[in-house]
Amino acid sequence: MPVIHQTLTLVKKDLVLELRQKYAFYGILLYIISTVFVINMMMGQPEEKVWNALFWVVQLFVSVNAIAKSFIQESRGRLLYFYSLVHPRCFIAAKLLYNILLMGLMSVIALVSCIIFLGNPIINIGYFTGVVMLGGLSLSLLFTMLAAIAAQANQNAALMAIMGFPIMMPLLMLLANIARSAFVPVLQPGLPNMFLLLAGMDVLIIGLAMILFPFLWKD
Repeated sequence: MPVIHQTLTLVKKDLVLELRQKYAFYGILLYIISTVFVINMMMGQPEEKVWNALFWVVQLFVSVNAIAKSFIQESRGRLLYFYSLVHPRCFIAAKLLYNILLMGLMSVIALVSCIIFLGNPIINIGYFTGVVMLGGLSLSLLFTMLAAIAAQANQNAALMAIMGFPIMMPLLMLLANIARSAFVPVLQPGLPNMFLLLAGMDVLIIGLAMILFPFLWKD
């Protein structure tokens, strides 16, 4: 079975399971809308710096809730079954692709919710939307790798949060700084270097996931 076919088959499997278990998707959707609504009730429509910070905090918790279940829902027996059928790199690649798609959708929903409830201080909406999609991609890659590591322990979600905190803080600060250019009419200095740094972090996470996951899966 070709590697690409194995990967795409696993992605399709996750999509089918998501469509059958709609309560998980609707739960995350309710979480996004209720969180943004509560922020609106407490703060109204904040200024652009606060709006930007709040948006990325919402993105962080959405990514944790959306991606943590990707490995938690896989039982030991099911993982053993997949271990006998597919290569571990195909399995982790499928999880990465599926979570990228999921976070892309959740990022759009979070952006629309924030604009509706918190106002729209964004000057360059196209640029900000692109940064949001890149941020969703980066967060999905990071937390997929962390979820794969934490799946070997009993306290999955707690361990993922503990391991992810030192890594996600620089990532969130980088994303917030990149997104800041969407709120001002002038170009922010050093922007290309920040995009290169973000791309480098994404490539590093993918490389680590491909190298480490086969060893994790053997355990």
